[in-house]
Amino acid sequence: MSAIERRIKAIDALRYASTRNYVDGAVTYLSPYISRGVISTKQIFQHLLSLELHWSAIEKLVQELAWRDYWQEIWTAKGHAIKSDLKHIQAPIFNHAVPTAILDATTGIDVVDRAIIGLYDTGYMHNHMRMYVASICCNMANSHWLQPAQWMYSHLLDGDLASNHLSWQWVAGAFSNKKYYANQDNINTFFRSSQKGTFLDVDYSEFDQFEVPNDLVKTTPFILKTILPAVERPPLNRNQTTLIYNYYNLDPHWYKDQDVQRVLLLEPSVFSDNPVGQNAIDFALKLSENIPDIKIFVGEFMDLKKEMSIDKIIYKEHPLNSHYSGREESRDSLSSVKGYYPSFFAFWKKCKKEIKY
Repeated sequence: MSAIERRIKAIDALRYASTRNYVDGAVTYLSPYISRGVISTKQIFQHLLSLELHWSAIEKLVQELAWRDYWQEIWTAKGHAIKSDLKHIQAPIFNHAVPTAILDATTGIDVVDRAIIGLYDTGYMHNHMRMYVASICCNMANSHWLQPAQWMYSHLLDGDLASNHLSWQWVAGAFSNKKYYANQDNINTFFRSSQKGTFLDVDYSEFDQFEVPNDLVKTTPFILKTILPAVERPPLNRNQTTLIYNYYNLDPHWYKDQDVQRVLLLEPSVFSDNPVGQNAIDFALKLSENIPDIKIFVGEFMDLKKEMSIDKIIYKEHPLNSHYSGREESRDSLSSVKGYYPSFFAFWKKCKKEIKY
């Protein structure tokens, strides 16, 4: 049994709903493998079904899986527009950069600063903490959400543009009807701390008249260049059926044991638009080692296409793959519900009708 399969079997569905927002809660730690396309939301749901628990015991976890599919459907529908305010214009905005105290992990809020250092070291940040950091950037420092969201995405091993960017918009009020705020008491409760005297040590009623704290006034533009592996172009058989893998599709079971050519395509243009750090690239490359005989091709799809017969190319559907040509295959999702829904709960209502037992 692989380490990922063991992690799936270790899911504590009963504790997840009541503890997931706490730093020591029963979270699954599966999101990096979902984001990199190693496993799917459908696969996790099928495991939950095998536990034969009452629907109420698994519903919260299933709903969180549905959120991921929902974000993907918005990305598919809106494309590059997910990098702009989708529903409401974020206001007020004082800058289009990242608070330097966030980048340097010097906000003065101990658990937040430790979490940022942990993000740099491990590529992981608890989902509730991501909301705190987003709220500090967007609603305390009044930074436009995009650059801080790009910063966080670049460090996350589970970086997914849809769930990351749209979650930041939700916190900033650009994809929701109100902004998300959290004060120091809330942070203390969910992260088992007791700190007092920070700029967030205020009552919620004070957020309406909140002045940007001195600690958050200084900002720094987010600039990063992804370092892709320096490898020679691999020799390719243009007439062999070829599977195209990429940063969002590293499924080791795709056409498993079949005689096909397997190519990991790393397009500089994709990483120029959506840069990621070294930890994230190294993690993806390590996952690709689980795919037998995979060849790494650093270049654009149009360059790869010149060396292949189009009718031999197979790839998985994804918002970043719209320029691919060949045979497109669907990705496994929780349900068959597709298309844009203006609210998650409209989407969830249809999903639930299909999958609830």
